[in-house]
Amino acid sequence: IAQEGSRFDTHLFDAKLDELLSTNGQDSFTSYDEVYESFDSKGLQENLLRGIYAYGFVKPSAAQQKGIVPFTKGLDVIQQAQSGTGKTATFCLGILQQLDYNKVECQALVLAPARELAQQIEKVMRALGDYLGVKVHACVGGTSVREDQRILSAGVHVVVGTPERVFDMLRRQTLRSDFIKMFVLDEADELLSRRFRDQVYDIFQLLPLKVQVGAFSTTMPPEALKATRKFMNKPVRILIKCDELALAYVKQFYVNVENEEWKLETMCDLYESALALTQSVIFVNTNRKVDWLADKMRSRDHTVSAAHDSMDQNTRDSKFREFRSGSSRVFITTDYLACGIDVQQVSVVINYDLPTQPENYLHRIGRSGRFGRKKGVAISFVTSDDKRMLADIQKFYNVVVEELPSNIADLI
Repeated sequence: IAQEGSRFDTHLFDAKLDELLSTNGQDSFTSYDEVYESFDSKGLQENLLRGIYAYGFVKPSAAQQKGIVPFTKGLDVIQQAQSGTGKTATFCLGILQQLDYNKVECQALVLAPARELAQQIEKVMRALGDYLGVKVHACVGGTSVREDQRILSAGVHVVVGTPERVFDMLRRQTLRSDFIKMFVLDEADELLSRRFRDQVYDIFQLLPLKVQVGAFSTTMPPEALKATRKFMNKPVRILIKCDELALAYVKQFYVNVENEEWKLETMCDLYESALALTQSVIFVNTNRKVDWLADKMRSRDHTVSAAHDSMDQNTRDSKFREFRSGSSRVFITTDYLACGIDVQQVSVVINYDLPTQPENYLHRIGRSGRFGRKKGVAISFVTSDDKRMLADIQKFYNVVVEELPSNIADLI
């Protein structure tokens, strides 16, 4: 299928893919069932273990028990696990274990769909590799290209970035791919969606032939799973069925509001009666509604931060800092920024609007109940027009979302 002199021809590959899958689909994956219940049992180097325990980890999460070792062995890995269960640390540790620290060249490339998520990964990677002297840099939009060029020219071990900026650095040859041996897609379902897929393929074509690939995601729809077969070599498949996803981390409720016009009063009543002291994230479906709801809540003396992808990067960064520091206890946003929100203190997620796709429900509610903290609570506002979507969500995840009880304050 691949043309001579190129990694692969994506158009021809797309045309042939379904035919190949129909005859060879299951042979594309290998199984790996070993579970390592402690970090000490994984064969990790001593200074990496020091970084793990200094970071505050005591015992690996289920995702880390299964996912770290196959990646450290150089295998291609596909892992699906709920948001907040430690996927980021899984691939960070897998990368950190395999780097040659005597060679200050980019050896691992991590892609993320959002700037904020890339910066969060950079922080985790740097913290876990603190005793190893790892050099990590985030290449993301909205920052100085010249500064990226300066840092990359000085030398780094790992680059974390968004597809557009990473491809730009590769195209300019400021980011050299010669020594890259690990390529990771975080939130792989988003990166392999129509929005990013061509950029990811373009980047992959510039990497060495024998690069190790990891794909980590909360959900892995069939089209995303199908796309991974274009550039993964019989990957270890650690997939959790939708009805087995760790939704137990989050208590899920709905409020029957009947009409759109009643949502605001309902939410303000919740904050005044039960949610005043919690740190919470509110999801709506449009940028305009983010701004509208933030104005309405501020007019009622609620301190809120709000961000969406139409804001400039400095404004978004400022709003995230407000929320992470606790100076505001409410953050209003859209699905576009959902994966970039990683705040341990978040205990409540409110779906002011239900998501337009069932897959996004899990990305949203995973903002609460992060690994290592108490259970979170997700509350969805349901109008008469939303009842079909709520039914679809319950069927998709095989869960029952119950009506919000009157003693909600006791559950948080």
